[in-house]
Amino acid sequence: MFEDRSYKRTFYSAPQSVESLVAAFLEPGLIVLCFLAVSAYFDEPVMRPALTLCLLVFALTFPGRNRFNDHPASALVDVLSSWLVLLAILLLCGYATNSLHYFENRVLLWWALLTPLVQVLAVALGRQVQLWRARDPAARRTAVIVGAGALGHKLARALRESQGVICMGYFDDRHPDRLHPEAGSQTLGRLDQLARHVREHGVREVYITLPLGSQPRIVALLEQVQDTTASLFFVPDVFGISIIQGRLQDVSGVPVVGICETPFTGTNKLVKRLSDILLSSMILVLISPLLLLIALGVKLSSPGPVLFKQRRNGLDGEEIVVYKFRSMRTLEDGQVVKQATKGDPRITPFGALLRRTSLDELPQFINVLQGRMSIVGPRPHAVAHNEEYRKLIKAYMVRHKVKPGITGWAQVNGLRGETETVDKMKARVEYDLEYLRNWSLALDLQIILRTIRLVMFDRHAY
Repeated sequence: MFEDRSYKRTFYSAPQSVESLVAAFLEPGLIVLCFLAVSAYFDEPVMRPALTLCLLVFALTFPGRNRFNDHPASALVDVLSSWLVLLAILLLCGYATNSLHYFENRVLLWWALLTPLVQVLAVALGRQVQLWRARDPAARRTAVIVGAGALGHKLARALRESQGVICMGYFDDRHPDRLHPEAGSQTLGRLDQLARHVREHGVREVYITLPLGSQPRIVALLEQVQDTTASLFFVPDVFGISIIQGRLQDVSGVPVVGICETPFTGTNKLVKRLSDILLSSMILVLISPLLLLIALGVKLSSPGPVLFKQRRNGLDGEEIVVYKFRSMRTLEDGQVVKQATKGDPRITPFGALLRRTSLDELPQFINVLQGRMSIVGPRPHAVAHNEEYRKLIKAYMVRHKVKPGITGWAQVNGLRGETETVDKMKARVEYDLEYLRNWSLALDLQIILRTIRLVMFDRHAY
């Protein structure tokens, strides 16, 4: 018996677009060129330390992020935050290796000031080039959509926003009641008329958005359209579920579409763990005197243990024990756990101070070293709360695809403290899922910096 390999090499990773390729080299290239230009302006020779810095910067920033399609304000914020994070990393490396004295301060200062400005101007120029190309009719591709339902309408809006595609309309032979109101008014014909329309009007792309239940119709449709030169795309209806780290994978030749997966696999897992160990170790050493003072304050302010241990759900929903400085007179960890509220009589005066400044969370850096938690991630909830909310909020347990964190994307976006309504918890979960979709080490560092600012100036937690 011979193995059937007809399906192998059918799916390929999408080729990188020209703009993505340009962006990959543009950001690191501009940073290095700015440094060399500033050095030349001040007549500073480019010796071995400078070359080492250039190589390090290129390695840390490659591939550059494609910001050409971002809103100008979002691109500006992203450029500045990424640049500040990179500068912080370089300063730490220079301090740790005692190599800052190899560089002229004026060169470093002007490089730090000019580089983000040059990057923003380059992104703006790239965006204008895209708009110019989009206005050229010869550069725009004509497309039709098979399926005038909600998914087809959503795709049409996305194609129009891409500026490189002209969506001509829809083909569908379902009853008008089953079509999207706006899409239904733009139908060009029935499915059996599609191939002829594609040939006669030179349509470049055909997008199929029919439900999977229409498989026989899709197969018949493909046989017809493959007699044309149009590119064919199938758009699966996955908008009803929460996509986390969606990607196309190859399992020994079998194409597998990943829909919900942790971002911390492979090298990402290693980077995340190493950063947690390094940062938590440094923080614990620095705050050890503060930990002793808080422990003494908790012990003297009310009877009971210094640390409060509570069962939480960690990675993949497994139960873990999380440490906090005790801020209440009671130690609730049963089937029903009441959330703390403003003016809660269970909170001690010293505990109120700890909760308001988030100092009660500091022992969780020990949990990070143990591997139970991460510095940045979805905040862990009591097991009793998880059992309650998993029945009320869609995709609630997906947030447990990563280790819980001391701080998170939801917390730096105003969702700290009590979540007294289901709507507030839904909003927190949505931010957690957004973090999983968009994780990067730069995002973690951004959240840590914003958390420090919140701890110093925000007073919403209690």
